[in-house]
Amino acid sequence: MTPLAFIVSLPVRAYRLLLSPWVGHGCRFQPTCSAYSMEALEKHGAFKGTWLTVRRIFRCHPWGGEGYDPVPPKRIEQPKDHH
Repeated sequence: MTPLAFIVSLPVRAYRLLLSPWVGHGCRFQPTCSAYSMEALEKHGAFKGTWLTVRRIFRCHPWGGEGYDPVPPKRIEQPKDHH
């Protein structure tokens, strides 16, 4: 995890440590939003990982989806052909 992604992950880590045990386990998605966030930050860094996390949280409502929703894989850029 990049240093910036680690800093961004601190509120998620605090939530998991302090609030998650009291909130309960009624998550609509697998992995949970906090686990999704940590994986997104690890795979994609601070900026895209935060964007993916925010998108996931906005989908987490009674009319949103449910089920298995993994973090998308990191896209590998193709080398550019310079002719």
